[in-house]
Amino acid sequence: MGRKTRILLLIASLMLIVSYFVPVWKVLLDAPQYPEGLGLQIWLHTITGDNPNDLNKINNLNHYIGMKVIEPDAIAELKLMPYLIGLMILGGLLIAWRGGRRWLYLWVALFVLLGIAGMTDFYLWEYDYGHNLDMENAIIKVPGMNYQPPLLGSKKLLNFTAFSFPAVGGWMIIGAVLLGTAGACLEWKAARQPEVVEK
Repeated sequence: MGRKTRILLLIASLMLIVSYFVPVWKVLLDAPQYPEGLGLQIWLHTITGDNPNDLNKINNLNHYIGMKVIEPDAIAELKLMPYLIGLMILGGLLIAWRGGRRWLYLWVALFVLLGIAGMTDFYLWEYDYGHNLDMENAIIKVPGMNYQPPLLGSKKLLNFTAFSFPAVGGWMIIGAVLLGTAGACLEWKAARQPEVVEK
C-alpha cells in the first residue's frame, strides 16, 4: 500500500473518532406555533433534543396523533452503533499501519454496506413511527395521513415542516467513507499499472 493511501486511511479513521462526540444526524421541525423550532439530535449512542426540552415536547405532540414515544434507551441500534464504528476505527488504523490492499478493499466494502444498512434501518424506524399509529387513543385523527419524516431533505406534515440532514458527526462518517474509497481507487490504479522492467 502506498504512503498516500495510508495517510488517507489514517485521516479517515481519526475522523470517525469525532463522530463519538457530536451528533451524526438532525431532524428539525418548523411550525408557526414554535418560532424557535423543535428538533432531534441523533448521536451514535442516543437521541436528544436540539434544545434541552425538545424531546419531551416532540413526544407530547406525537401523543396527540397516536405516535409512539421516542425512547432512546429502547432503540437497540443505538447500543450497537458505537461498537460498529469502533471496529471500523480499529480496522482502519491497523490497515493504515500494516498495509494490505485486500484488507483495504474489504474495509471500504464493509463501510459502504454498513452505511447502506444504517440508512435503511433509519428509514424503517421512521416508517414505523410515522405509520404505526395508535388511532384508537389519538386525539387528532386525519384519515390516510402518516407522519413519517423525510430520510433526507424536507417534508410537510400538517402544519409542520420536517427537515432531516446529516449533522457534524454524519459528515465525518461520510468523509471517512470517501477518503477510504479514494485510497482504494489509488491502490486499484497502482495495481493495474504495468511494472517497468529495466533493460
